Amino acid sequence: MNKIKVLVLLSILVVAFLLDVALGSVHIPLKDVIKVLFTPDAGNDTWVYIIEKIRLPKALTAIIVGCGLSVSGLQMQTLFRNPLAGPSVLGITAGASLGVALVMLSAGSITSLYTIKELGISGSWLIIVASSLGAALIMILIVSISSSLKDNVIVLIVGVMIGNITLSVISIWQYFSSPELIKDYLLWTFGSLGGVTGGQLLILAIVVFAGLLISFLSSKLLDALLLGDNYARSMGLTVKRARILIIGSTSILAGGITAFCGPIGFIGIAVPHLARALFNTSNHRILIPACCLIGTVLMLICDIVAQLPGSQTVLPINVITALVGSPVVIWIIAGPTKLRGF
Repeated sequence: MNKIKVLVLLSILVVAFLLDVALGSVHIPLKDVIKVLFTPDAGNDTWVYIIEKIRLPKALTAIIVGCGLSVSGLQMQTLFRNPLAGPSVLGITAGASLGVALVMLSAGSITSLYTIKELGISGSWLIIVASSLGAALIMILIVSISSSLKDNVIVLIVGVMIGNITLSVISIWQYFSSPELIKDYLLWTFGSLGGVTGGQLLILAIVVFAGLLISFLSSKLLDALLLGDNYARSMGLTVKRARILIIGSTSILAGGITAFCGPIGFIGIAVPHLARALFNTSNHRILIPACCLIGTVLMLICDIVAQLPGSQTVLPINVITALVGSPVVIWIIAGPTKLRGF
């Protein structure tokens, strides 16, 4: 049965990927998209340029973002044993934003969005490291506080409050920054899959692949932590070391993606629940690939909707993910399956 579900999801993924590349302000027939993808020299030069330089990198970014945010959300829900945990809810995305603000707002025009792109690989690594450190800092703070709390709801509220404090600090920082830097930073906060260039895409892929690899290798640790710290210790697991490993991989995933694409909400919280509901399991060796698959499909669909096919307008990706993710969060809170896997 699971094989059929995987095949169906893979089929939807292929269709969504092709539609994401085909649709946009310039209409390119689907058959020509396929031709350009497999034999670039045989197509119309303008269409080849649009597909290779703009739409293909954007579609690949959607795949990477869908995988990374979904798995980071899954790890946080397991670590906190809280169905409403996610990078955007617990302030991890806000922490990554603080790291990016540190780079973009602290050094004037030296580190503007344009300058970072011009710096190439070194600029990309600078913003990734800052973003990941910001995410890790907030996550360590939440884990430290949560170790003395027993109620998952209180942990969630603490995370939301820390996220609000972080966003307030960024707002104060923006207030005292120049209009040019604020404009750059605000554009980044809208969230976008289209701003990742070729070199940045490679770095993003490497960072997210490293985070996903650590996550997959930690599957047994996640399974043990899901049953409680005492059970994990009885299985011979060093809980503190396991937490550090999971915090590290989550920070790499959420921080790396936020650095290049801006804060993208709701994918991290919604997709793990869809994966649990669809595959009816709490085994992380199944859930992690399932989250990658579902997260990829969802991000591609969100990107297609964001492009408003046939128009010249592209909506911020954050707006669309909120429209898709919010009903799932309501279903988690109000539906009969709200505690599945916890």
